[in-house]
Amino acid sequence: MSLREYDRKRRFDSTPEPRSEDSAVDGGRPIFVVQLHHASRRHYDFRLQVGDTLKSWACPKGPSYDPNVKRLAVEVEDHPISYAKFQGDIPADAYGGGHVDTFDSGVWSTPYDPEAQLEKGHLRFELFGTRLKGSWHLVRSGKAARQPQWFLMHDKDAYASDVEADDLLDARMIASTKAAAGRSGGAKEVAATLDKRKRKKVPVAGHRATRAAELAAAAEGARKGRPSAEFFKPELARLRENPPAGEQWLHEVKWDGYRILATVFKGNVELWSRNALSWTDKIPDIRQAVESLGLDSARLDGELIALDAQGQSDFNALQKTLSGEANAPLAYMLFDVPYLEGRDLSATPLHARKAILQALLEDAPAHLSYSSHVVGNGAQVFAMASAQKLEGILSKRVDSGYRAGRGDDWLKIKRVESDEFAVVGYTAPKGGRHGFGALLLARPASDGGWHFIGQVGSGFSHAQLRDLSRTLATGGSSKPSVRNPQDAPRAVKWIEPTAVAEVNYRGIGNQGLLRQPSLKAMRPDKTPADLRDSDRAAPTPAPAPAKGRAARRKASAPEPGGVTLTHPERVVYPAEGYTKQDVADYYRAVMDWFLPGVLNRPTSVIRFPDGIDKPSFFQKHIPSGGLKHVGSVKLKEETGAAAVYLYPESAESVMELVQYGTLEFHPWGAKVDTPDLADRVVFDLDPGPDVGWERVVAAARLVRKLLADLGLQSFLRTTGGKGLHVVVPLNPPSDWATVKQFAQGFASALAGTHPLEFVAVSTKSVRNRKIFVDYLRNGRGATAVASYSLRGRPGAPVAVPLRWDELGRISSGAQFDIRSAPARLKRLRNDPWAGIDEVGQSLENVIGKLGGD
Repeated sequence: MSLREYDRKRRFDSTPEPRSEDSAVDGGRPIFVVQLHHASRRHYDFRLQVGDTLKSWACPKGPSYDPNVKRLAVEVEDHPISYAKFQGDIPADAYGGGHVDTFDSGVWSTPYDPEAQLEKGHLRFELFGTRLKGSWHLVRSGKAARQPQWFLMHDKDAYASDVEADDLLDARMIASTKAAAGRSGGAKEVAATLDKRKRKKVPVAGHRATRAAELAAAAEGARKGRPSAEFFKPELARLRENPPAGEQWLHEVKWDGYRILATVFKGNVELWSRNALSWTDKIPDIRQAVESLGLDSARLDGELIALDAQGQSDFNALQKTLSGEANAPLAYMLFDVPYLEGRDLSATPLHARKAILQALLEDAPAHLSYSSHVVGNGAQVFAMASAQKLEGILSKRVDSGYRAGRGDDWLKIKRVESDEFAVVGYTAPKGGRHGFGALLLARPASDGGWHFIGQVGSGFSHAQLRDLSRTLATGGSSKPSVRNPQDAPRAVKWIEPTAVAEVNYRGIGNQGLLRQPSLKAMRPDKTPADLRDSDRAAPTPAPAPAKGRAARRKASAPEPGGVTLTHPERVVYPAEGYTKQDVADYYRAVMDWFLPGVLNRPTSVIRFPDGIDKPSFFQKHIPSGGLKHVGSVKLKEETGAAAVYLYPESAESVMELVQYGTLEFHPWGAKVDTPDLADRVVFDLDPGPDVGWERVVAAARLVRKLLADLGLQSFLRTTGGKGLHVVVPLNPPSDWATVKQFAQGFASALAGTHPLEFVAVSTKSVRNRKIFVDYLRNGRGATAVASYSLRGRPGAPVAVPLRWDELGRISSGAQFDIRSAPARLKRLRNDPWAGIDEVGQSLENVIGKLGGD
């Protein structure tokens, strides 16, 4: 419903309710509000911000924490955002006449698209208020009614109890209910019971920290300390190119988010950014999660991240959630505890502090996670993080204490080359762009000034362009604010450095300027002054261009089908010496086997233009300049917007993508002419640490058997990595919702039946010694590596289809490589996946066997 319906029902010359045109979205996180409304019939108004309006339901009896209770919620017209602050009396003769109290308010989140869920009729969400907390559901009734009817239910989580909304009324709300008795239907009966009703408190998601406190008291180096609610300075890391070797180092994932420090004093939680700004009110979900630990005093250190629908970390989703553009769940990845329950642990060795932290987080709320680590094997850990496209790793001395400031005990090794720079100016917009064209960037100079390093004009969202045009790229001067203005473009506006931008780039060019910079994020948690405490050495300019004979060696090499291969001598796999020419030769050699798996399928590619030891690029859309031989199709994305996707439509398509540095091909499980129908289901068996290959083999055989029990034939593929793919063809195809429901149900059933072997969630802290059954590749837009695709990993491994009877002879998921895979194909008499497209099977009769919802 639009706000026109809201306006139509009200006479604003008599009602104090806010007008819709006076409502504005403040840019914060999506809010909720529940109002106790003494109208003709007493009820609770339940409202959730979705976009720029409050979706609203009238709930006669109010929310209940009892998961077995379904509360009727009648959908009413959308309300303006400003209605969340409304309290008072609506005239008796006006629409909704009666008194309105605010029962509760706060922020809310959901891992999925809220509008899509509402349209489907089932919204899953979390509330972070004072009275209402935990996980909830809104489910639309199938009953025909003048106004759509829904049911509001609490989930079976740590907050579940017998508490009702009326149990949580304060004195003011009780007085309002009594005053309304006789005027409001139902209020008289409720008012008569309020004095007799036993007062109850908001349920507490309790957690006992006894074991962690005992470990802290007995820890080496622990001493009595005075608790405090004040900010404490964090330990910082230095940047290094390579991870350190040896067992004296442990290695953690470098989480891509915001550093958050938590203090607990007399049970009260305060949250801080790394530069001492209070974030307590910005992230009430994290505050509540820390409160649930039941601590009296503590200091915690970690990273705030956002999770996408697949449970993966997403920095863009984090920024959008904090600004109100998205509504992703947040998680606090904890990696240190320098103080706990009266004990100062700053002198306690890191390995002991982490053991205490792990004990503290056992059975902790989902919003708190333990950042696990690996001792030793730094190079392998970094290679694994790079293969998984993570930002990098943090390497820390096992026996080090917790020391404020930057030192050599903590090192960070980044996969993507990026850095933070001060914004010192901007250029004028061009074409159809508004506000500014690019931001001018600088890094600290040795004399205390600023040194111009380049400009960034790509990577900005529409909201960022709008906001920065209003707040940053305004005014300015022709007087330079840097030491080397001659390196900057002409006709720019210079400003004093007040903001910090984090930028991805591909090295430093001959002029000492960033190459191919793209905005990663604006960093409101940092100031230009922070950049003088640098964690990295100055970037090294690129070498001068080759001349003479060296340049002639880079002459273009012709390829069949009109595709020209440039720089064929460029080394792609440094350890093995394989070149771009070797990559092209490989794909030509396997083309007849490779092409059917990607032909006419939307395909994401991973490009390694400078080799696998340099930054890679994930690409699924056709570049603005277009490609000559690669197909393009306009497809609707989850946001509702349309984008042009690429897809191979011939051997020339593949070779053109290879020319542009592509190593890996990841197709959809659908064709471009039927993008909403899936003809493949892929189960990725991803072993966690300490899982032997024999267990992966046994897992694949078990999955095959269970699928066969459901009447489904499956096929097998190595991934070129650690695991195996079990692939189920569908003919006729199924819609994505059905496929995802089946894949999730199968994985969950497998994990529930074999909890010591399998896990069906992607949270890394629960995947040790288990096999993750990754079903998340089975959604619209999700991809899986193609058969015979190279992988951008050391050794040039290849994803290879197998016959099931070959599995016992395979020693790893990366057994075949750029040399052995073509040799294998020459020996094969028959395709291991022969007949996969002719298998007639569907999911129509399978969902019920898994108990789909």
